[in-house]
Amino acid sequence: MRPISWVLAGVTLVAFIAMYLPVLVVALLSFFWVRRGVVQWESFSFDAFAALAANADLTGVLTNSILIAAAASLLSVAVAAILALLVASRMPRAVVALVEFMVFLPFVLPPIVTGLSLLIAFREVGLARGLAAVTVGHVVVVLAVVYSTIINRLRALSPTLVAASADLGANGWQTFRFVVLPQMSSALVAAGVLAFALSLDETVVTLFLVGDSSTLPIRLYSLMRVGISAEVNALATLVIGFTTVVAIFAGRALLQHNPHEGNNA
Repeated sequence: MRPISWVLAGVTLVAFIAMYLPVLVVALLSFFWVRRGVVQWESFSFDAFAALAANADLTGVLTNSILIAAAASLLSVAVAAILALLVASRMPRAVVALVEFMVFLPFVLPPIVTGLSLLIAFREVGLARGLAAVTVGHVVVVLAVVYSTIINRLRALSPTLVAASADLGANGWQTFRFVVLPQMSSALVAAGVLAFALSLDETVVTLFLVGDSSTLPIRLYSLMRVGISAEVNALATLVIGFTTVVAIFAGRALLQHNPHEGNNA
């Protein structure tokens, strides 16, 4: 092995340690107690998870975050798919540029600007601060990532498939249902997973729109002022496990829909 390969391997190892060691530490601290900064390795138990189940405050904000993330991912995928289909249908370049500008602008702006803008806009239209406003705000923020994933898949779709469907007598709906949609399915799954993860983690925009309610990132941020408890470590472990399972199933779905892409990768 050449020296440069050893260097690259070392950098990769350091990067993986930096990314996953904190996750491992959080998971360990949810099963062991810490006293005066020392982990009590003989104190293995599920007490932190039992305390979490009894903590209505944390379970409530976790439920809020999951519901918001699920709704935002579904709505953003639906809106992005419609926009991507319209853009891919040979719209004028000026219209395409305007649509994509509007989609990507909230994502590239600083989150504090996006959050303040959404707060002012919602106040003008009469939408009160709360979970509904947060959901709409998350759709606006994650729409760029979802749209990019779907439109790239559509642009990679061979035009001959659509032409062949029309030559065989299929109408527009049949072409979409049996030709275009199966080709888009992997992108829809990937976009939905990305939207869910981004929504679950969104903090700044949520802070402007949440009102009297709360979400998981907001509550964790407030708890940092008084210290992280064992219940918070247990909650973080459950969230990490849940997102890992979702990512695995999403990856398997992508490989099943695109086996050739998986082999090429």
